Amino acid sequence: MENYGSPAPAIGAGMIIFIVLIWLVIVAATWKVYTKAGKPGWAAIIPIYNIIVLLEIVGKPVWWFLLFFVPCVNFVFIIWTYNLLSKSFGKSEGFTVGLVLLGPIFMCILGFGDAVYLGPAAAEAQAANRFGANDYQQPPTDNTL
Repeated sequence: MENYGSPAPAIGAGMIIFIVLIWLVIVAATWKVYTKAGKPGWAAIIPIYNIIVLLEIVGKPVWWFLLFFVPCVNFVFIIWTYNLLSKSFGKSEGFTVGLVLLGPIFMCILGFGDAVYLGPAAAEAQAANRFGANDYQQPPTDNTL
């Protein structure tokens, strides 16, 4: 009876391939988000610079990136940045929750979906969706209301 060894190397290689594929999907989605915002897509693969570009997309100062490295404070500022990102694409706070909890999926929705970049925080999501969720048209100008 021959001993072929344990299956651990094959399982490990399979996991590495799976992780690399997931990473490639996330990079592709982030690349698309950056290009929709008018920034270079390749910035998504450069460490630290990708954070700086993300802060430019959401309209926050570059020095905020230092706050991403402060323990405990970083959670607040990462969530805040995700909220501003979702608002910059005309999405609500519910989308922010999706970005925080299921980041890769919701980043794919932003990048590969029909989301349109409206600008830094989209005027604070058009005054908190005053005219309805994701309805960013001007209010009626006639005085019949």
